[in-house]
Parts: sequence; C-alpha cells; structure tokens
Amino acid sequence: MKAAHQRSGNSTRARQVDDKGAQPHLVTADDAALLSALPIAAGIFTLNRGKLWVLGVNTLFYELAGCNGSPEAFADFFRRYSDGPGGKFIRSYLGAPDTAADEMDFADGDGPRRRFVRMKLAPLQPLEPGQSRCLVSVIDRTSEVQSEHALRSQMVRDSLTGLANRLGFTETIEEITANSGDCKHAVLVVDLLRFSRINESMGSIAGDELLITFARRLMSALRGGDVLARTGGNEFGILVSLRRGAEDALTAASRILDVMSAPFQISDLDIRVECAIGVAMMHVGDDAEELFRNAQFAVKQAKQTGRPQIYEPKEASLARRRFSIETELRRALDKDQLTLCYQPLIDLKSGEVSGFEALARWNHPDRGEISPAEFIPVAEESGLILQLGRWAMDSAAQTLAGWDREAGDRLPLYVAVNLSAIQVARDDVAGVVSSALRSSGLTGDRLSLELTESSILQDPGRAMRVFEALKALDATVAMDDFGTGYSSLAYLQRLPIDVLKIDKSFVSGMMVDTDAVAIVRAVLSLAEALGMSTTAEGIETVELATTLATLGCASGQGYYFARPLQAEAAMDYWNSRRRSGR
Repeated sequence: MKAAHQRSGNSTRARQVDDKGAQPHLVTADDAALLSALPIAAGIFTLNRGKLWVLGVNTLFYELAGCNGSPEAFADFFRRYSDGPGGKFIRSYLGAPDTAADEMDFADGDGPRRRFVRMKLAPLQPLEPGQSRCLVSVIDRTSEVQSEHALRSQMVRDSLTGLANRLGFTETIEEITANSGDCKHAVLVVDLLRFSRINESMGSIAGDELLITFARRLMSALRGGDVLARTGGNEFGILVSLRRGAEDALTAASRILDVMSAPFQISDLDIRVECAIGVAMMHVGDDAEELFRNAQFAVKQAKQTGRPQIYEPKEASLARRRFSIETELRRALDKDQLTLCYQPLIDLKSGEVSGFEALARWNHPDRGEISPAEFIPVAEESGLILQLGRWAMDSAAQTLAGWDREAGDRLPLYVAVNLSAIQVARDDVAGVVSSALRSSGLTGDRLSLELTESSILQDPGRAMRVFEALKALDATVAMDDFGTGYSSLAYLQRLPIDVLKIDKSFVSGMMVDTDAVAIVRAVLSLAEALGMSTTAEGIETVELATTLATLGCASGQGYYFARPLQAEAAMDYWNSRRRSGR
C-alpha cells in the first residue's frame, strides 16, 4: 500500500494509491477543517477492500511520525506501521466500530529513543455507504511515562542503601511466583539485632553508616541471581534460588552469619553485630506479602533460639490462636465472663481446710473451656494480666467476705491469690491489695499472695519493696512453684516470705523417685531453718498426703482432696469437712 499527501494549512489532502494503480480520494473541506482545528496529532482512516487507507492527517501527525512534512517519508512510515499493532487496532475498529475497543497504549522503539503513545479512535460519517471512517488521534505520552517510571523507581527503592525496598522486594517475589513453575526459591529475612542501641549511643549518622556497610556485606554473601532488599529500618530481605531445597536456604543463612562475624569499624570503633534470620520456603500459589510475613515470623523464633529458623505453618497457627485468644480475652474481661474457682488448702496434720487458692477459669461461649495454661501466658505477653490480676484480687476478696456474711461470723479461712511477675514489675500490687481489702472489709491476714521465683529475679530491688509493702498490710507472702527456678538462698533469707510452695513436679514423683524425696526433704528443712511454712502442690493419693505429713509439710492441695470448685461448692466442701471433723 502506498500513500501520497499534499499539505494544506495545518491539514493535508490525501490521495490514496493501492498497489495496482491510482484511485484518488480527497478529504472533504469539513475533514480538512476538523484536522486543522485539532491541537493534537490526528488523521482520518478508512478501509478500502480490506486494506487500511489514510485519507488525511494534520501537520502534528506528520511531526509525531518524524516525516518533516515529506509525503514519501510518510508513505514509508505508513507501510511500516500499518501491519503492526496500531494498524491492526484501527482495522479492528473500522470493522466493528460499535463493539471494538477505541483506545490503546503502545510503545515504539528501544532504548533512549523509545516512545510511548496513546491512540484514540472516534467514528466519522461515511463518505460512501458501507465504507466506515474514523478519526485517529495520537498522544505522545513519552515524557509522562518516563516521569511515572522515575517516580515508580523511587517508590520501590531505598534511598539510603540504593537497594529495593519492601514494595520492590515483594513485587520481585510476585514476578518469580508468576513466572516460575517450580518455585525453587526461598525468602530470607535478616534482622540486625540491637540496632537501636547503636543509634542511641553513637547517633543516626553512625547508624546509617552501619546499615550501608551491613548491606554491602550481605551482598558479598549472596550468589548470582539472589536478590537483596532493605525491607525495614534494620531489616533486610533476600530472595535466594534453591537447588537442594531447605538445605540451600540454611546454607545461605550460614554464609550470612559467617560474613557478619567480623566486627564493623564505625567511627574508629569496632562493633560486633548479631542478626536473626528467618526463612520461608516458596510454594506454588504463595502470596508475596504472606510469604514475606512468614519469614518475619520465623525471625521472631530465631531471636528466641539463637539460630536461623524455617517457617513452620503449625507454629504460625498457634501464634494466630494466641492473637485470637488475646482479642477474646480482652472482650471477656470487659464483659466479666471469667470466673474464679477455689481449690482447698488442707492442713495435713489436722485434715481441716485452712484456706482456698483462687484460680481463674474461662468458659468461652463458642470455644468451651480454655485452659489457664493457654490464656494466662497470653495475658502476660499482652499486658492483660494487669487487668486480670486486679479482677482476680477483688473477686477473691469479695467471695471470702461473702462467705463470712453467709456464716454470720468471721470464718477461719484465708484465700490465696496468684501474682504474676508482670504485675510485680508494672502494677502497684500493694495498692491493688489494699483496695480489695477496703472494698471487701477483710483484714490483710485473710489474704495470701503467691509469687513465682521469676518475679524476684527480674528486679530483686522492686520485689523487695513489693514484699515489704504487702507485709505492711498483714498479708501472707508465699513463693509459688519453689524449686523450679533459680532462687538465690540470699533472697530467701532477705525477703519477707512466709510460705514455700513445693512444686507438684517434685511431689508427684516422690513415690517412685528417691531424688524427688530428697529434694522435698531439703525444701522442708530449708523452710524450717528460715522459719517458713510449707505447702505441697499436686497431692493426688493418700500415700502422698501421709508421706508429706510425716515429713513435716504443713499443708497441701491436690486432686486427692478436691479439684478447684465453684464458690458455692467450695463453701459446701468446707462445711462437709467441718461436720466430719476433718
């Protein structure tokens, strides 16, 4: 197909020529006026016996085509592009203008001369019946697209290290998952530990220098084809290819740890850094963001274990359950859906009930009974233990006061309430106890506060002040689960502790393990030497109860006597043992 054009003002008059001979067709005066009036490159096209014809174009179209007004150059341009995507797009529209697409973006050329254009089509009145025409307008979007690309490049790149940022990294993962059928890749997340200490002590400039140097070392540990990105303040993501599955991923993590073992020289100081590495294996259909979060989850485990960890879905499922438990526990506390049960504390010498230990219970309306072994750690981790502890203290005191009112007298009973190490560290424990005593009308000697060894070890000074404040309220202080931690005998001597509770792990093994018996004997002797009383946990047989009483243990609790009871049942239990003379 050939095309020859004559310029007229800002438009052209076109004479179309096919391969067999001239068949002139001039644009109308209205067409010429339309093309001249348009402020963008435009032309009028038609189909003639299935071939694409150009009826006229304006000067801007010539300029966009780079023809400098030359009809011969335009003819060459037209031949080159008429069979390309643009020509096919126009022919498709002219064949079915009511249903075909009327807009298309395409790129032309390579390298610096690459141009981006947008073509829009609009129908025109046919000059002859059955011969459709359309107005083709072309917009050069090269500058716009280049600006978008530059902005996009900034959006996906970290300004400090020049590496891809998290957005760029996850996009790379998406490309791999979309284009790779075998998915033989893994995502590593490397967390630079204790980085905030460097920023705080040496300043942000030194911190930035360390990050840049750290990134260079990471790069040196990678193989060709691996992708490195800075995905957070002191966090880096790595996409590694695998030949031997998880073994290769752990090998890559080992290389990283090796290159980071040498100290970094920052501001004339040699700084040794540690990092935690989490690994997530790529599988078909994985979402890029989820894969990255999986690796981040593995980092948390790596911080705990001190070695690289591969993401395990089971662990993540447990973490999601813990988060769900946290959310619902907060709601349950707000709606007062938890209850206290009371396990009897038995005087092993007389067999009488001397008190009750208050134990939190949670019967979820949908999940059913949720074990304290599950929700108490969640409460401690989330900080809800403060609200839970205050509720338990007040509820236990109110229950004991209610028993007094029901009996019409002050009962010879006390109630023991557990205190978490988190409460000792963060809450005004003495204030909580004092408030519970005031609201219930009880005296301090009716309460026993049970603390674990960890509450002492975290901050011995604060523990001492808390213990002394509790003793000032006349409350009893008991050390719970004694023997399972690492208590210093000096603490036992200095702290105002009244009772040592022997952990059930020692008690339950007494009948079959001579070492357990020796430990229990030692604890009993130690308590006697320090003027403390003792309580044994986990008594489940009459033999254990008898043996402990013989060894001199003051009191005990366990399923042999009773399981934790609802408040009303606990009072009935006390009455029944009193009537039986025990």
